[in-house]
Amino acid sequence: MHPEMVSMARSQRMDPQELEALMGRVLSYIHHAIPDPPVSVDGDLCILFDAQGRGLDRISGLPDALLRNIVLRLPVKDAARTTALSRRWRPIWYSAPLILVDSHLLPAGDDKIPKHVEREDSTAVAAAVSCILAAHPGPIRCAHLTCCYMDEFRGQVARWLQHLTVKGVQELFLINRPWPLDLRRHMPATIFSMATLTRLYLGFWRFPDTFGLPRGAAFPYLRELGLCCVIIDDRDIDYILARSPVLDILCFEGHLFTSLKLRLVSQSLRCLQLHGCKVESITVAGIPVNPSSMVPSLETLALPVQFGVRNDVKLLPSFLRCFPNLKTLHILCKTTTESTGRLNLKFWQESGAIECIQSHITMLAFHDFRGERSELAFLKFFIENAQMLKTLVLQFAHGYVSSETEAKSQVNALFSGKRGAASCKVMVCQNRLEEGGDFWDFKRGFDYSDPFALFRCQGHCLFTV
Repeated sequence: MHPEMVSMARSQRMDPQELEALMGRVLSYIHHAIPDPPVSVDGDLCILFDAQGRGLDRISGLPDALLRNIVLRLPVKDAARTTALSRRWRPIWYSAPLILVDSHLLPAGDDKIPKHVEREDSTAVAAAVSCILAAHPGPIRCAHLTCCYMDEFRGQVARWLQHLTVKGVQELFLINRPWPLDLRRHMPATIFSMATLTRLYLGFWRFPDTFGLPRGAAFPYLRELGLCCVIIDDRDIDYILARSPVLDILCFEGHLFTSLKLRLVSQSLRCLQLHGCKVESITVAGIPVNPSSMVPSLETLALPVQFGVRNDVKLLPSFLRCFPNLKTLHILCKTTTESTGRLNLKFWQESGAIECIQSHITMLAFHDFRGERSELAFLKFFIENAQMLKTLVLQFAHGYVSSETEAKSQVNALFSGKRGAASCKVMVCQNRLEEGGDFWDFKRGFDYSDPFALFRCQGHCLFTV
């Protein structure tokens, strides 16, 4: 077993084998959570044939701008092969904005990110990435790099980042394979030179130390940031937020070994997602809420709550007050083996008015509902006070309801008293996945054109009212 694995296991008082299995699961969660690459292996170029079987190359007659648009939508191997079609095609690939997805370079060559990548395949993919970045002189739109054991060739990774910086990369997904993983070393600080980034996802890295960086280092166009199992100091999170003036979406996944203490000082942030994280405090824990501590731009929030832990629940009212204009709220009910008491409806009634609940939230999605008293108390308080609520999705945890009749009985109890909103569409479903099998997808939180679509595919729909 790798020494770094043993060292981390000792620091966390875990069995190394258990830790290795845990990190494998976290890697699967991360690969499922991050957005899909913008190109697919389903893209293809073909030649049309006439009745005599002669090839008709009508595509080559299109203007250069259209040809570049076609090449842009092909997997990188197919896009590069277009240079061999004819002299007409050779300059097209070199000038087209490159989309590089390393999973397309694996022997299987499909869109699905594999759970396991052999060392020799990782080495071959890394070499191919280096060749492509060196050979392509044009701009780079997106680099989706998720299949390499990057700690084994840090020099190559550093050169990748330099190429990406020079070529104005807009979207970067840099997800390290977890073992061997040297968490004592920071990833290259070149990341702060990528001023053209609009989307950035990092996984299984120690974040660069921001102390001593040039004062001008910033992400002026960054709108989406995902930090997945990234070791990062609180002051470095503050640094990123302060230098990302248009940041719209902030996602955290799999922060297991350090507690997050977030200070969300932002006038642009609209969506915050926290999943699989230890959260110690966010913004104003223990401090009276005031206008300077609020994030009025945030409209979508997803967070896990242990309703059996009093401190978790007590933090929730103050936390929600920080986001007065919240419109969409996802609550992920998390189980705990160390219950510290369940808070009833009286606690919520005495907690006072919460502006986002009273005046702004139009959709509440309650994941893995188990019908416990503290969950029911929160939902009843919410239903009684949410004057703008249009959609309520109540997803029972796997195996926690035996029939539609039982589910209707619990839902009717929630709506037995007064309602804040005159009408509210309710969808009740049951998670098909057992405890620990639910994979959170960041797209749930910030792309919700159809609020029921996710639950139709993930759970068994019981009824809609």
